[in-house]
Amino acid sequence: MVRGKTQMKRIENATSRQVTFSKRRNGLLKKAFELSVLCDAEIALIVFSTRGKLYEFASSSMQQTIERYRRTRDNTPTAFRSDEQNMQHLKEEAASMMKNIDLLEASKRKLMGEDLGSCSIEELQQIEQQLERSVSNVRARKTQIFMEQIEQLKERENALVAENSRLSEKHGNFPQPEPKDQRENQPQPFAESSPSSDVETELFIGLPDTRTRCGASFLRSS
Repeated sequence: MVRGKTQMKRIENATSRQVTFSKRRNGLLKKAFELSVLCDAEIALIVFSTRGKLYEFASSSMQQTIERYRRTRDNTPTAFRSDEQNMQHLKEEAASMMKNIDLLEASKRKLMGEDLGSCSIEELQQIEQQLERSVSNVRARKTQIFMEQIEQLKERENALVAENSRLSEKHGNFPQPEPKDQRENQPQPFAESSPSSDVETELFIGLPDTRTRCGASFLRSS
């Protein structure tokens, strides 16, 4: 005949319960210490009596052991996940990423003006507004770049003007060449008269008051 196990229950007598608590507590603390020494295990034991008194044992540091326990507990679902579960999770993530990529590709084609046949009026208006905002941003950036370049050119011009003034003060003021247009407008010196221009071609005969031109007389006589 097999004897059944004795059912464990709370000790009703307070004195007996306190004596049993003291004995079992000391035995539990002793076993925890032996386990930590013999097996090089990290053990933290906390016991509260019915009156709220604390009894504890820690092989290293109670706080460090508690923090380690919390980290291990938080990571337990991921750490002990099976390979099949990990593979399934990776497949789901890959499928989700492929779906997002397809959506981005479709949105890109619509922004390029392609595959618009299935778009509604609301979707077309949204695409138009998005393109207008994009163009506005591009123009604003282009204007900003132009203004920056203009400022850089102005700074360079000021630097060149300052350098020119410094060189003029150092070496003195040099005569500046006249512009080509002014040189062309200046009056040219008279050219030397040719020998033929100084020779009088008409011949006068007689006194100053009665002289006649030889040429005219020759024409009348002829």
